[in-house]
Amino acid sequence: MVRRRDNRAQGPGTPARSEPAARHAEDSRLGAARHLNVRHMPTWLKVTTAVVAVVLAGGLAFAGYWYFRLQSNISTSALGAGSSRTDTTDDATGRLQILILGSDTRDGKNSNYGSTEDSTGYGNSDVMMLMDISEDNKRVNVISFPRDLLVDIPKCTDQKTGKQYPARSGIMINEAMKEAGIGCAVDTVNKLTGMEVDHFMMADFNAVKELSNAVGGVSVCISDAVYDPDSRLRLPKGTSQVQGEQALAFLRTRHAFGDGGDLGRIKAQQGFLSSLTRKIKDDGTLSNPAKLLNIADVITKNLTVDDGLASVPSMITIANRLKTIDVGKVAFVAMPTVPATSDPNRLEAAPAAAQLFAALRKDVDLTDPDGKETPSPSATPSPSASSTPKATPKPTATAAPYDKALQPITVANGTGSATRTQEIVEAVVAGGFTQVGQLEAETTAKTMVYYGPEFADVAADVAALFGIPAAQVAPSSGVAGVQLYLGSDFPSGTKYGKTTVPKDVVNQTAGDTVCQKANPELIVQQ
Repeated sequence: MVRRRDNRAQGPGTPARSEPAARHAEDSRLGAARHLNVRHMPTWLKVTTAVVAVVLAGGLAFAGYWYFRLQSNISTSALGAGSSRTDTTDDATGRLQILILGSDTRDGKNSNYGSTEDSTGYGNSDVMMLMDISEDNKRVNVISFPRDLLVDIPKCTDQKTGKQYPARSGIMINEAMKEAGIGCAVDTVNKLTGMEVDHFMMADFNAVKELSNAVGGVSVCISDAVYDPDSRLRLPKGTSQVQGEQALAFLRTRHAFGDGGDLGRIKAQQGFLSSLTRKIKDDGTLSNPAKLLNIADVITKNLTVDDGLASVPSMITIANRLKTIDVGKVAFVAMPTVPATSDPNRLEAAPAAAQLFAALRKDVDLTDPDGKETPSPSATPSPSASSTPKATPKPTATAAPYDKALQPITVANGTGSATRTQEIVEAVVAGGFTQVGQLEAETTAKTMVYYGPEFADVAADVAALFGIPAAQVAPSSGVAGVQLYLGSDFPSGTKYGKTTVPKDVVNQTAGDTVCQKANPELIVQQ
């Protein structure tokens, strides 16, 4: 018998049930069958479902816990102290400069290392390194600045109090942040290098101890057994694992390495960081969530960063970039220095420092400078100049019909870099022109060789000595003799249009295992 649909029993406002739903409702056996399947679900399936639910919920809670914990750990400070940035960099893909600072503050957990009088204001920078990550993400340069280096500190404003501090000259670089804060140290490094720091990271003494413990110790090597009573560093000859207090002592000691000066200390710090880098990469830390979280917790609890870096995702972005770079392309460099003329116990920039900074600005691979170097576009005369016939400067090998030692040559430095003057003066003297004077000059874009009456031939030889195009040699009635006016298009080296990388500027790469030379005065018998 065929069952017919009958909607008469439903009210006019009640929608009709669909036929399948009506059949299910009328057939009690189907409802019973559904409940029977749930009650008799296999035990293994019930357990699996419960475990998956717990893992998913727990994973979300775990991730949330760590995110908020790490985020709440981070302390921040302003990136600059009054200077304005000219552009912004994409942390994930752009070239990136990060200033790494070690503070000597004696506050809180650091009170064991001296009194608060030892570190006033914001404290001095005990360590100062500029980490430069290339845009192609294939190499990293880490440039160390000696804390005894005398520099010009620009006008700085404390971003917390609004108090302004005037520009100063001949001040130790480690004092840059003492009055106006970390941002003043950033502005000082920008002024010194001609680069633009994107971020900073500042850690204190405690960070070194806890990080070295978190990685299970760092391998260091020293040529002889040494004991430094000031830092309390005591190490045997050869390779040792240092962590905690000994790791801190290794980085802080001012007397244990080299000749007991700041440069020996820098090399030891670079050796420590090289070893730390190798250990983290060899242990797979950057790809191991548990290890990475532990290290991240230690670092963020003891770290102050700029506002642009004050988020967990930002730090992860930079960590992801660093983990892919070959340790052989992580170059550790010390800024070239010489004893300061004003104080032999202090340091000042050597002429080679200008070469280094110019090479960095052009993103030259310091581990293989010859493979990267290309002629500078500024060496090519402009189209308007190239249409004019030019005289070819005489090569230096040609015997000059005059006595070079009697020719008055003046070097006017308009590059904006004070260290360029001495470098070029030395090159002029080496070329045989011994009567060389120096002249204060306004910054200019284009290098020129000017000459007075009857000095055209001398000017041509000076231009040839430096490879300056003839189009940039011109007479000037106001010049007595020859004036070499350096412009910002000649930022380094002694050959115009060519980037010069100082010889042996790379102390080591992160792939090198280097044994530090002990200071003979602190060597002890084992």
